[in-house]
Order: sequence, then structure tokens, then C-alpha cells
Amino acid sequence: MTMHRLAPEDERTPLRLTDEEFHRAREQSERLVAGASEELDRLFTTVGKAGCCILLTDRNGIALERRGAAGDDKDFRQLGLWTGSVWTEASIGTNGIGTALADERAVAIFRDQHFFCSNIRLSCTTAPVRDHRGELAAALDISTCRDDINEVTLAILTQTVRDAAMRIELNLFRSAFPGARFLMVPAGANSAAALLAVDRHDLVLGATRAARIALQLDDKRIAAGIPAADALREAVVSQQEEMVEAEKAALLRALSRTSGNVSQAAIALGISRATLHRKMKKFDLH
Repeated sequence: MTMHRLAPEDERTPLRLTDEEFHRAREQSERLVAGASEELDRLFTTVGKAGCCILLTDRNGIALERRGAAGDDKDFRQLGLWTGSVWTEASIGTNGIGTALADERAVAIFRDQHFFCSNIRLSCTTAPVRDHRGELAAALDISTCRDDINEVTLAILTQTVRDAAMRIELNLFRSAFPGARFLMVPAGANSAAALLAVDRHDLVLGATRAARIALQLDDKRIAAGIPAADALREAVVSQQEEMVEAEKAALLRALSRTSGNVSQAAIALGISRATLHRKMKKFDLH
């Protein structure tokens, strides 16, 4: 009421973009939409036929993609749960999308917890989606007008939307680092979301937000080229020990690729068979 000059008794729907504005917003979020489309379809098969509407917005609360059953379209369109609508707190007061974006956390808004009286039939749950740098990029929302919805059911939908948002984040992260290897970071309950992107030299290229928090990484440390082993706080070894481990790893890869054939592995490594045997004995490789 104070910040956005809104009155709860107002009968209004969210602000809507013009076709040109919406087209521009979609273009700017093309990668986001591509990374989320498959997950939106999967989410719709789970909850769409139960009277739920699914919205994906950008970081500005602009609804870019929508999934919903045709029989529910009329009700959801009247409420503004449609592409091109702006679901920020400035536009429509307290609501799932706007509040999740403002607080950068998952929220559930149950009926009369909405700011406007016109939205008190609505129950919604929203999770933020972050980009490959851990920055806020979007919001994923499930909304319903069903009369039989209760807080227990909403809690189940909340976990569903959070899981879907995490999978979208991982899609965005993997697409940002084509050709990289991905390591899962031990991070307790967030292990599935805690990934490192690593190049062929074992240097960290990127980290999800969960991995950044777990390993205390930021853009500066990543740009400096920190080895994944160091980031994972493995025991620090001397330069000589690192060279020994690197040589051993190279031998193991060569032997693995030739199914243990020493002659072929020696040829691949550019050394004699006798030299390879000596090195295998040195490293106790069988």
C-alpha cells in the first residue's frame, strides 16, 4: 500500500504487455524458455489436469510460457494467468510470483493471503529459477482456483514446483557449459542441485548456486581458474605428488581404453612396451 500505492479492494488484473513488448521479452529469454519447455510439459502432465495453471516468468515477472487445460482457460485468463501478464508485487501486490521474485525464495500464497480481493479464490506456489551464475533468472508457478484445495495439498504442490525449478536450473547450467564435465558436490540435502562444470584440465568453469554456497565460490575465484580438487577441499599435495598422480591417471586411461592390452596402450602413449611395464610395476597397476 505504501510502496506501490495499491488498494486491496481494487478489482484489477495484472498489467499486460503489448504484443511488441512481449515479443521483445521472449527474445531476451529465448535460452530460458528453451531450457524450461520440456520440464513445463512434464509438470503439466502431473498437475495440469487437476485444475492447475503453470506459468514461467522472467526475472521481471513477465509470464513467458503457460500450460493449462483448455477447460480452465477462461477462468485463468480472467485472473491474468496468461502470457504477457506482469506478476510483480508492483503490478498486483502480494502474489506467488511477485513475492518469490522479491524475496528470492520459494513461497506459497493461499487464497486471502493475496493482496487484492479479486485474487482470494486463487492459491499459488512459486519457486525462483537461477541461471548458471546463481543469479535470479525466472520464476516457476503453479496456481489453482479449486475450492477443495487446502494447505496440505498446497505443500505437496510447493515441493513439486521446487523440484521442477531445480531441474530447469540444471538444464540452464549444463547448456551454458557445452563439452564440460559435471561433478556433483556433497552438499547434504542440496547435493542434486550442487554441480561444478569442469574442463579437461580439471579447472572449474562454473558452479550452481548450491555449489557456490557449499564451496564458498564466487565469480572471482572461478575466473582465476581454481582446480576442482582444490574447490572440493581435497588434501593439498605437493607439485611432485600431483605429477605422479597425473602420470598414473594417464596410464590407467590408456589401459582402460585398450581393455588392458599393454602393447596397444604403449603405442597409444608413445612409449615402449617395456617402459610401460616398468611404470605399471612402479605404480602397482594390474
